[in-house]
Amino acid sequence: MKIFGKPGSGTPLKIFFATDIHGSDRCFRKFINAAAFYNAQVLILGGDITGKVVVPIFRESNGTYRATVHHQEQTVSESDLPQLCRDIRSNGFYYYVTTREEAEYLRDNAEAREALFHRVIRESLAEWWDLAAERLKGKGVQVYISPGNDDDDAVIESLREAPFVINPDETVREIADGVWMLSFGWSNRTPWNSPRELDEPEIARRLERLAAGVPDMRNAIFNIHVPPFNTPLDKAPRLTSDLKPVVEAGEVQMASVGSTAVRDFIMRYQPLLGLHGHIHESAGIIKLGRTTCINPGSEYADGTLKGALVTVDTGRSQVARQLIAG
Repeated sequence: MKIFGKPGSGTPLKIFFATDIHGSDRCFRKFINAAAFYNAQVLILGGDITGKVVVPIFRESNGTYRATVHHQEQTVSESDLPQLCRDIRSNGFYYYVTTREEAEYLRDNAEAREALFHRVIRESLAEWWDLAAERLKGKGVQVYISPGNDDDDAVIESLREAPFVINPDETVREIADGVWMLSFGWSNRTPWNSPRELDEPEIARRLERLAAGVPDMRNAIFNIHVPPFNTPLDKAPRLTSDLKPVVEAGEVQMASVGSTAVRDFIMRYQPLLGLHGHIHESAGIIKLGRTTCINPGSEYADGTLKGALVTVDTGRSQVARQLIAG
């Protein structure tokens, strides 16, 4: 099926890829703006798009608003409340304006807390999808946004309702003539028990099923959230049983935490390009056989968008790539 605005055969395809923005409004806006800034025809956001923290903003009896952000208490007037909300959202946190009585109720009611968390996620994502459509609709830009291992069913439902962006998770799509993108957002098991984790044999089974839908691996892109095991892209701090970093001789010890199934899959099929994330501190570009594998890393908490600008020469099955931060 032809895609509107899809580049033709032999036309260089410019892709901007980012991942793991974890709710940062500032990073998402930079991601959308990257299409025009880098003249990219395809934007890909590779998973873990939602945040993890909701910050209560207390409405005080004297008309002021008070919140604790990054362990610092802030008190603002009603006129300054919108700026406080923007500051909270820029770093990946969510907020809700409440009273101390309601906050106490939420503290003691897990079901109500979960409902609130999903509500603020859905509201923020709806704003993002509207922004993407407003800035990019009709400009020949394709926008693909996948859920990662930290993104639960609320995210998937929101993506399903999005009017412009496409959720490619667990599908194979032709994003340019002869360029097929296989996408997979689940991870192998982690110490954090995140919503979308699988055992390695199940990852291998699902990836093999997807591979059957790729007509030609020469210009294929594997958009797989978790990086391949035992590479410079999958190094994270080794943890103790109580989830603290292991420190020896004053240095944090690192370990490979990527997926063995993903590594085997890449080595078997040798696509042109692998786009990965998941491990924020392991940005880099490597080769696994003929496959160029990229993890741009993540510094979402600082509002810095780390990404990769990739140009695919479909005629020669070659890739030009660079890591970007801004």
